[in-house]
Amino acid sequence: MSTNTLANLLNPSSSTDNSIIIPGGPTLSYAKYAEEIERVAGLLAGAGVKPGRPVSIVLVNNLEFMVLFLAVARAGAVAAPLNSAYTVDEFKFFMEDADSQLTIVPPGAHLGREAATQLGIPVIDASINSGSVVLSNGSGTLTKSADAQPPSASDIALFLHTSGTTSRPKGVPLTHANLMKSISNIKSHYELTPDDTSIIVMPLFHVHGLMGASLSTLNSGGSLVIPERFSASKFWGLQKDYSATWYSAVPTIHQILLMRADDDDAPRESFRFIRSCSSALAPVVFKRLEDRFGAPVLEAYGMTEASHQMSSSPMPPGKRIPGTVGLATGVEVAIMDMAATGQLQKPGDIGEIVIKGENVMHGYNNNSEANAEAFVNGWFRTGDQGFLDAEGYLALTGRIKELINRAGEKISPLEIDGILLKHPAVAEAVCFAVPDEKYGEVVHAAVVLKGDADQETIRAYCLEQMAGFKVPDVIYIADSLPRTATGKIQRRHMVTAFVKGK
Repeated sequence: MSTNTLANLLNPSSSTDNSIIIPGGPTLSYAKYAEEIERVAGLLAGAGVKPGRPVSIVLVNNLEFMVLFLAVARAGAVAAPLNSAYTVDEFKFFMEDADSQLTIVPPGAHLGREAATQLGIPVIDASINSGSVVLSNGSGTLTKSADAQPPSASDIALFLHTSGTTSRPKGVPLTHANLMKSISNIKSHYELTPDDTSIIVMPLFHVHGLMGASLSTLNSGGSLVIPERFSASKFWGLQKDYSATWYSAVPTIHQILLMRADDDDAPRESFRFIRSCSSALAPVVFKRLEDRFGAPVLEAYGMTEASHQMSSSPMPPGKRIPGTVGLATGVEVAIMDMAATGQLQKPGDIGEIVIKGENVMHGYNNNSEANAEAFVNGWFRTGDQGFLDAEGYLALTGRIKELINRAGEKISPLEIDGILLKHPAVAEAVCFAVPDEKYGEVVHAAVVLKGDADQETIRAYCLEQMAGFKVPDVIYIADSLPRTATGKIQRRHMVTAFVKGK
């Protein structure tokens, strides 16, 4: 068995008693967890699961997911986790696109079960009994076991889809070697050890929660605290009860914790560090987090095609620069000219962020056109615009396809978001392009308030902070902002949500 695979993820020398802690549920030692993975991999092989083909995993954040994800990989198959909140049509699209051989769902009625049945894909139920995973199908509990074929480093381990922020989701196959390199990069960068305990607040079907927080912690020999879903009211109780040393989340979750901090009696000194990833963290929120929770905030930059992390703020005593996503972490990062001719830019010059590394996928699934566009001279084009400073710190200026072109002036949405968030009455903000007959595109924004303000007072504030052509023509006051299941804002959906039909 290759040592560079998920089958060898767990740290056998870990001195930690507990690998996984389910609040209000079972706790697994590393030894028990390893036994469960091997046992369940044998059951999957006995049920006819074939190496090299995807298995759709439709489970929430729980022990079943953590066992089955690694058991599928140990059996030589490809784990394809899906958001359990999808519609039937969404499930069908992702299952068909992955060519799934099996779907794993919780017992009872579920849209994932319905979708798989409509597609003729076999279904297995997964549940927990006394800390052990129970698999069953229409014929009863699975008991037949077979020798599971061990994977190799070059085998596909994980099949995900892009989040589709600017286009239709594309299939991303990631090898065991891709994942293990990314896990190693993350573990090394954050200096994770068996003394660390991470609270998992992001969904495990996405690389942020799976790679950025969970598998990296397990590889270090640390402990995971996995509530079924994020609850702000329970968060600090978990941190205290389990002496958690870090957590990773999107800015939305950080902002929720900040807004509730005093009411929830959050500590003034909390974690060894706080990690932020998956969307831009406004400098003002960065500062508020550090000031209120007494922990260094490390902003990271990741994407599915890179098995998650590409850069991060350095650990103390390294310099943390709000508004940047830090330094490259085991990955080559460069800036290419906007025409993508292969010409690399000088420090300070804005262009498209490109990457190289062992964690980067080899190509999208059955999509030669996308692959031809995505790779230039061995560099993967991220689709993000930004620049590197003289010290190698990376700053993002926005998604290239999301830049607002107002009469030829290219406007960064991230810049305007950051200024809106500095307004004392604004809790959340997003700006976006709206088609306009005169200017081509104009700037609109939507905000969620935490104090008294209206459109005109916020626009007046913006006029003091930025050039007039950048100031949003319209500001919508909203109760909430549309987001993906992982907390990302999809700017391309904002026109539909706030403009059309108004």
